[in-house]
Amino acid sequence: MPEQFLKPVFIDAFDLDDAWFQCLSAILDKGHVYTITRGSYEGQRRLEFDFVSVRVRKPSHQIIPIIPEGMSIPAPTDMDYIQGYLSYLLTGAKTATEDYTYGERLVDPKVRLKEKIDGVEMVREMPLNCNQVEEVIKLYKEKGCGTNQATMEIGMPGDIKLVDPPCLRIIDTRVRYGKLHFILYFRSWDLWGGFPSNLGGLQLVKQYMAEEIGVEDGEIIAVSKGLHLYEYSWELAKLRTNKNNLEIK
Repeated sequence: MPEQFLKPVFIDAFDLDDAWFQCLSAILDKGHVYTITRGSYEGQRRLEFDFVSVRVRKPSHQIIPIIPEGMSIPAPTDMDYIQGYLSYLLTGAKTATEDYTYGERLVDPKVRLKEKIDGVEMVREMPLNCNQVEEVIKLYKEKGCGTNQATMEIGMPGDIKLVDPPCLRIIDTRVRYGKLHFILYFRSWDLWGGFPSNLGGLQLVKQYMAEEIGVEDGEIIAVSKGLHLYEYSWELAKLRTNKNNLEIK
């Protein structure tokens, strides 16, 4: 059997709508089918890129995907949802049943400590007192744009023990050519529903930060070794890309 190698894919898109469409088209042609052994939809099949890098030059131009008139396809997101997602990303609110939220990790991160009190195991949260969004803004305003240190982290080492660890792990930033750019890494990423909502919300965060820093809004570059389509969305993707006769093996 010949040796097999990973097949990296590069998508160069104009706006977020274009990025979503190009990714749908490319994954149908180049994706790898496998059965999920742990994670969401365990036991079902996923179609996934080995590795993908998505560059979006003008993410503010068209934030939500456009579904052509006459296509019987539900829109994966809308601006009302993305505006709500923006609030989620910029606040640390978390319910008692949630291990984390992206917003908590960004603006009010905490370390969860397990301890026994009178023989009963308890979980205590220790605040880190670090709003990463405001710290990055402050860093650029006070120290200038010649730095590679303005990185916001979502992931923590203990996440490996969670049943559902964060998909978004890191938001790296760069100010160059007078613009604020985001470089993102997702360990796993649902292309149909997650991709447009995640990038739409993060784009609004970037716009806010750029205005606060005093620079223009720039590009998004997102990379992932786990951008995928769950089996339930394969037919939707084929309809949207006019690849109705494509057989996924």
